[in-house]
Amino acid sequence: MVQDTNQSSGKPDWRQIVLVGRRPEATLMRIVVLVAVCVVTFKFILLPIRVEGISMEPTYLDRRVNCINRLAYWRHEPRRGDVVAIRYSEPGELTAPHAMLLKRIIGLPGDSVSFHGGQAYINGQLLEEPYVKNGCDWEHAPIQCGPDQYYVVGDNRSMPFDYHMQGRAERQRIIGKVLL
Repeated sequence: MVQDTNQSSGKPDWRQIVLVGRRPEATLMRIVVLVAVCVVTFKFILLPIRVEGISMEPTYLDRRVNCINRLAYWRHEPRRGDVVAIRYSEPGELTAPHAMLLKRIIGLPGDSVSFHGGQAYINGQLLEEPYVKNGCDWEHAPIQCGPDQYYVVGDNRSMPFDYHMQGRAERQRIIGKVLL
């Protein structure tokens, strides 16, 4: 009867080395740490979302997955030009509890935002928006942002103003900044 030399010498079999390494306890500890890091990262820091709709085209395409950095505004407040995720409903509301909007901030707290000839104006000054590729004919009187409000709008402005979800969003509803 032929005996395997690895088993008789106390060395691990090559299959065990491939599956769990030479030190199974260390490999198990690595797996536990990796799973814990992934859970913390994707539960509390990075929030994967799927873009649904055309309001942010061509910057963010329909049905693409992106990540929201929930710690982006830990040290500073949102800035003009940031693309953010906004909680659509309050916790506990029955309508779309997990729905979020993906929009670009164009107005900061205290700003007056208006649209003339399809162009955005902040406090009466034209806002340069190189990310807007589709022209529009929007006309809207100035809207004043409150002390804790940001004016958000999508990059795709080809739809009529009334059909586009845009407007003031309270700071508490802004979840984080798009990572990619």
